[in-house]
Amino acid sequence: MNNFNADEELKNLNNLLGRRYSCRAFLDKEVPKNTIFNILSCAQKVPSWCNAQPWEVSIISGERLESLKKLTTKAGLDRTHKPDINFPLAYEGVYRQRRRECAEQLYSSIGIDISDRDASFKQTLRNYEFFDAPCVMIITSPDDLGSYGLLDCGAFITALTLAASATGVASIPQAAIAGLAPVVREFLGLSSTRNIVCAVSFGYPDTNSPVNKFRTTRATMQDVVKGNVS
Repeated sequence: MNNFNADEELKNLNNLLGRRYSCRAFLDKEVPKNTIFNILSCAQKVPSWCNAQPWEVSIISGERLESLKKLTTKAGLDRTHKPDINFPLAYEGVYRQRRRECAEQLYSSIGIDISDRDASFKQTLRNYEFFDAPCVMIITSPDDLGSYGLLDCGAFITALTLAASATGVASIPQAAIAGLAPVVREFLGLSSTRNIVCAVSFGYPDTNSPVNKFRTTRATMQDVVKGNVS
């Protein structure tokens, strides 16, 4: 601890957080199994309510992933959405503004006008193809643990994406896949007692793809911290 440098540690963490982004174009290159398990091992260390550690992970790649893609793409085309966890009722105010800004950045990066419904829907379908990532994790949580299980899973997913970034692996958490819960559950043979939280697609990024070049903004400290700091 004598060599501990708080400023340097915080700088390194901030740099890692700054490098992470949602990747929507991957190289056709497998992630080694030992890298995958090293990433998972790091993510396991996050805080957990009562140390429940409710997350479970199904890892899918290769031919099995291609089979899942066919099912999720068909369900996406049919707009067969039935999530285990209710999607937001509405995005209002600043949340609507931030969501729209992200969508505009995404579509603009690939030359799509946000008012072009056909083109934007085609891009939405890329979710169900997992953006051609070579590997996908499906994250689930026990239904009995409700919101607290979801909070823990959120921490786990955050750590997962940061650990991946530290190894040069890019990722994208995908709520869209949770909307196809019955399809994914049947494919994986999951119990009805486990809620599908999201997918995390990951692999090595295609840094030349325009869709990977934009970055979303973050709220200011004035927006986040309310009241006086005592």
